[in-house]
Amino acid sequence: MSKEVEKDDVTGTETTGHEWDGIKELDTPMPRWWLWTMYGTIIWSIGYWIVMPAWPLVSSYTEGFLGYSSRGALEQELEEANEAQAGDRAALVTTELEDIKNNDQLYQFALRGGKSAFAVNCSQCHGSGAAGAPGFPNLNDDDWLWGGSVDQIYETIKYGIRSDHDDTRIGEMPAFLTNEMLDRSQINDVTEYVLSLSDTREDKEAVARGEVVFQENCASCHGENAKGNREFGAPNLTDAIWFYGKDKDVILRTISRGRNNVMPAWVDRLDDATIRQLALYVHSLGGGE
Repeated sequence: MSKEVEKDDVTGTETTGHEWDGIKELDTPMPRWWLWTMYGTIIWSIGYWIVMPAWPLVSSYTEGFLGYSSRGALEQELEEANEAQAGDRAALVTTELEDIKNNDQLYQFALRGGKSAFAVNCSQCHGSGAAGAPGFPNLNDDDWLWGGSVDQIYETIKYGIRSDHDDTRIGEMPAFLTNEMLDRSQINDVTEYVLSLSDTREDKEAVARGEVVFQENCASCHGENAKGNREFGAPNLTDAIWFYGKDKDVILRTISRGRNNVMPAWVDRLDDATIRQLALYVHSLGGGE
């Protein structure tokens, strides 16, 4: 029994026989250019599977006739770059840091490498421009907690501050309220005094009382003149440069609860040449001594 073929009255195209709510589905063939494009992609994919790494296996993958590996290519490029820099990196390690600045070619190599290493390892805390943030020092100014010479910067980067390395530097801001070393009124008075060192305060009596508290409890680290002590990493309190912020509430919190931020030791994470590049780069930012 023959089946009648139905055609659309407008286009003359055969229908599939499907109809819904008066709308008939046409059996329009795909354009030839589309079909040839699809066939071409199938052929190309088969060729790709054969010559390039494509199929994952249980513990490896099909390497293809070309044996290409993007990871292998990257490792080769890195190896070639390391070989090209080997001479300069060896010179960085064997040359005194101050003397490197007298060798313009080696110094420029150190600055370029230090800038790249800073962006990868240090900018997350100190910022991309090294301007710092609350709790993370600005490396562009001349205010240094542990010293701003290139050798001192190198030591800070290498061993860190309050890190888990045996040679790290230790400086602790006590929690005067938490440890019941001072009461709240004394902490308020010494906060007024600290603020008065770089600003005008209206409560002169509190400032006077705070100076007594400061000399008895704080001067041993910050100095009698409050200009700091690099032996302990104690900041200068007279220069209006604030590590955590200049608001009274922030300073109250610092004195009450203490501060013990950590600068990681990079000696186990970076090689000595890279640490030296970082030290020279940070020193060059404008605040180096």
